[in-house]
Amino acid sequence: MKVIVCIKQVPGVSEVKIDEKGLLVREGIPSIINPMDKNGIELAIQLKEKYDAETIVLSMGPPQAEEALREALAMGIDKAYLLTDRAFAGA
Repeated sequence: MKVIVCIKQVPGVSEVKIDEKGLLVREGIPSIINPMDKNGIELAIQLKEKYDAETIVLSMGPPQAEEALREALAMGIDKAYLLTDRAFAGA
């Protein structure tokens, strides 16, 4: 069995800034894995342990999102993939 969890980095603060084009301003704002996505990671790891499943995380974002993938791998996920392209800006 393969368990895939989609994760996203989100601003780690309660106030976010949006520029005049409607895009999220990330400069100076720490990013974290969406807390709800962390629940998915934890469940995937439980399934891995119970059913010998392969666990994979998938994220979309800028190259800095690799930090979230490394965190997921450190939690016990087997593989991690990042989709990154300028076309995803602001998503």
